[in-house]
Amino acid sequence: MPALEKLASQHCFGGLQERYRQRSEVLDCQMEYGVFLPPAAKHGPVPVLWWLSGLTCTDENFSQKAGAQRLAAELGLAIICPDTSPRGTDLPGEHDSYDLGSGAGFYINATQQPWSAHYRMYDYVTRELPQQVRSHLPIGEQQSVSGHSMGGHGALICTLKNPGMYQSVSAFAPICHPADCPWGVKAFTAYLGDNRNAWADWDASQLIRDAGERLPILVDQGGDDEFLAGQLNPGALEQACSAVHHPLDLRMREGYDHSYYFIASFIDDHLRHHARALGLGG
Repeated sequence: MPALEKLASQHCFGGLQERYRQRSEVLDCQMEYGVFLPPAAKHGPVPVLWWLSGLTCTDENFSQKAGAQRLAAELGLAIICPDTSPRGTDLPGEHDSYDLGSGAGFYINATQQPWSAHYRMYDYVTRELPQQVRSHLPIGEQQSVSGHSMGGHGALICTLKNPGMYQSVSAFAPICHPADCPWGVKAFTAYLGDNRNAWADWDASQLIRDAGERLPILVDQGGDDEFLAGQLNPGALEQACSAVHHPLDLRMREGYDHSYYFIASFIDDHLRHHARALGLGG
């Protein structure tokens, strides 16, 4: 197991907010991630919520802006925030735009050069990072997943592709049908190639039909989100879920946009949703 370097540790609501750096063999680079450990972690392993952030974000956005630690501390829930892409690889074109390359890993496994050498965020967040974390920190096997925008897409596909891995799933303003929106088409073409049949394996609205588990999905979507019509397409997810009777609670929040003000307004609802599934009450 690669060595773990602690970058920061602050007391927070009786627990600890920490940052770590550790080499990823899957991504072939150094990666940083954030961890909130509730007070209950002093006495043994605790359940965990994986939070996947959106385009341009790092591992720090959620921990600094969402205000989740207070309730997570009360519930006894750890929160782990991976970064959103490999770092330091300096591939051709990697830093040229906000929606491809740095900060835009899309939580998939790239198959096309030059991306395939490093951009395997799906394997990182579903396999390697959980193993690394549990080797060093008091994190139990019970886990749930959530995320925002690109990270909401990531939370959905990680759940749909891994029946039984997560006890619950939720998302804020997820990219619901990336195979049919500008962000997704750009990223999927670069990472996966031109064969759109291969894209279906990474698109929540297409994975729903054959999902091996009908785990209820909670989604909050801002009604004044500037990306609602052109990029997010929650209607596609709603139609897909309806066709196969997959439980979906899609809540339109009028007046809210795509920002962390929106996330902070409703994060407690999501934490309680996950806590109930993880047996923590809520």
